[in-house]
Amino acid sequence: MTSSATQHTQPPMLPDRLTRRSRTAALVGLVLLIALGLAWELWLAPIGRGTLAVKVLPLVLCLAGLLRHRMVTFRWLALLLWLYFLEGVVRATTESGVSQALAVGEILLTLWLFAACTVYIRHRLKNGARLRAEAASAGEAA
Repeated sequence: MTSSATQHTQPPMLPDRLTRRSRTAALVGLVLLIALGLAWELWLAPIGRGTLAVKVLPLVLCLAGLLRHRMVTFRWLALLLWLYFLEGVVRATTESGVSQALAVGEILLTLWLFAACTVYIRHRLKNGARLRAEAASAGEAA
């Protein structure tokens, strides 16, 4: 049997514990950041007519990729988060009251989410390199 044929007949590997936990942390952080953004712009401290609530749309689009363990989604989300972090910093230093507290919450959530994405990405890359090395050494032994 060729190696490509065995790849298609083997069931996909289940993610290990650290991968599952970091993805869960990322999903929780993402859902909380989406909820915070919507609540902030629609009910708690809206600016204008709530049109700034569309800022959560890119975050909503990331949900499917995180649920499917798509590495590219974790990478893009880790980059995208810095825009939300910067918004939080600007609004925490320029606004007061409820908006300032919400901005601090946004900063904390983006840092949490970035850390979860970073752990997920680094662990998956390290695991992938280890699995490729094992497969290469098994191929040489055969």
